[in-house]
Amino acid sequence: MTLKNYVLWILAAVCLLFLVMPIQADAIDDQNVIYQQSFASDPHWITNNPSYDYWEPGAGRYHFSLEPSTAGYAYIPVDYKDTSFNLDYDLMLTRIDEGAKFRLAFSSKEMDPEKGPCIATVFTNAKFGKIMWLQVVTPGNKLLNINSQSGATAYTGSSIKYELNRTYHVGVIYNKDQNTISMKVSDKQTGQEYWGYFIKLNDELNGMNRIWIGSIGDYGQMNLFAQGYIDNVQLTAPAGAVATPTETAAASATTAPPVTPVKKATPKTTVPTPYPTTTQSPSSILIPLAALGIIGGGFYLSRKKE
Repeated sequence: MTLKNYVLWILAAVCLLFLVMPIQADAIDDQNVIYQQSFASDPHWITNNPSYDYWEPGAGRYHFSLEPSTAGYAYIPVDYKDTSFNLDYDLMLTRIDEGAKFRLAFSSKEMDPEKGPCIATVFTNAKFGKIMWLQVVTPGNKLLNINSQSGATAYTGSSIKYELNRTYHVGVIYNKDQNTISMKVSDKQTGQEYWGYFIKLNDELNGMNRIWIGSIGDYGQMNLFAQGYIDNVQLTAPAGAVATPTETAAASATTAPPVTPVKKATPKTTVPTPYPTTTQSPSSILIPLAALGIIGGGFYLSRKKE
């Protein structure tokens, strides 16, 4: 290569770099942060179970211990404006007894997993072992859910199990224009995607204003626990849809009255809605779906652990 050609090659590379940089910046600016918490400082989450659910300042994460039939919770209020959103967090489960479950949800102030609106990511250990769920209750109280066990619901992919003492990144995407909601679980360290799926909704989601973890609505045997840590909780929406974000939402108290065991109540009657079979994937995840492989017209998105 001559000196002239070498100089021209360097100039071309520099020009290409300047062309790419604005595109990357635009991609970052496309989302507005409604709430974000790295737990590097006191998150001021409100809990009725301070001995079980608490901030660990040394580790910079939030500890939880969820027990059925105690109605324990920890939450933070958020200023959500009924738009499309992304909800992301990191999760490590260190213990989950058979019959226990972990739930992180985005819902109304009732924080009731059986009453809409409620979007919940759930990790259970029951009949099918350690599997993951996406559960949605619409404002009209219609229940839709899907899990990572093949054939247990409308999901027909390979069964995917999670592991203890491993950090996962969990992402939920609500596309209001397409009226779809999706969940994706990936390995935090490697970025490898483990499982993902999406649901077509019949109703628009609105009225959510709390991000919470807890055992509200779980009436199983006591002295069973789901324990571990959450970190890096973030709720974002399209730019221009929300006000200026803050590190933590305003909360004057971090504890509530101590939790007391509750007797098992008569379960509510919910109306299961069949999982749709003729929808297309939301535009925001169309390219990743195509890259990973599509089954059943664009519904299935998963990868086995290697």
